[in-house]
Amino acid sequence: MTAASTIKPGDALPPLVIESVSPDAMRDWSVFLADPNPIHLDVEVVKAKGLGDKRINQGPINVAYMMNMLMAAFPGCRIESMDSRFLDNVYEGDRAVASGEVTAVEGNRVSCDLKLDVDGRGTVNAGTATIII
Repeated sequence: MTAASTIKPGDALPPLVIESVSPDAMRDWSVFLADPNPIHLDVEVVKAKGLGDKRINQGPINVAYMMNMLMAAFPGCRIESMDSRFLDNVYEGDRAVASGEVTAVEGNRVSCDLKLDVDGRGTVNAGTATIII
């Protein structure tokens, strides 16, 4: 995307595609987040809890996918505010797509709707953000 003067409500943001959610990244993020929850690390625990048969991605990683999509769409921008809601889990091996749409432009502030979709299951995280460009 370019300067605020060329951005308008309804503009689609270029999607960010994660071809395969990595269990190695989950392990690394468990350390960064100080999150030892075994559902991110051990398939047997996920099965025992009745949550499926694949490790479950951490929520902050899913939000980071949407943040990275914003930063790629608006290089050099600053995220002023962001919220999101978790609608479903993201599992190892899932193909995830972060995308968004401009909803308002006021000066150098751009508001967007965001979502993270997983192939075959639809939207797993949705939210809004305001960025300063």
